[in-house]
Amino acid sequence: MIAVILSFSDDPARLELRPGHRERAAELHAQGVLLAGGPFADQSGALLLFSTDDMSVVRAALDADPYYAAPGVQVVTVQPWTIATGAIPGAAS
Repeated sequence: MIAVILSFSDDPARLELRPGHRERAAELHAQGVLLAGGPFADQSGALLLFSTDDMSVVRAALDADPYYAAPGVQVVTVQPWTIATGAIPGAAS
């Protein structure tokens, strides 16, 4: 699994790209590539969990979506992540 953490600034430019971004995220989820994703409650950023260990798949998904390069959006972390306690339905063991 690969975790992506985003940081958002107050720049509203990203909001114009958000509907298309959410459509692409839904497609990735339907394909089984994106396990889950969404903004933090305070809107300071977001977390995406990709259900792959292939960094090139995640990089391609990020590169294909203009949202990730929008003013107001910063990709802070793209890093492999392992569940140590508990479980996420649909996640690879």
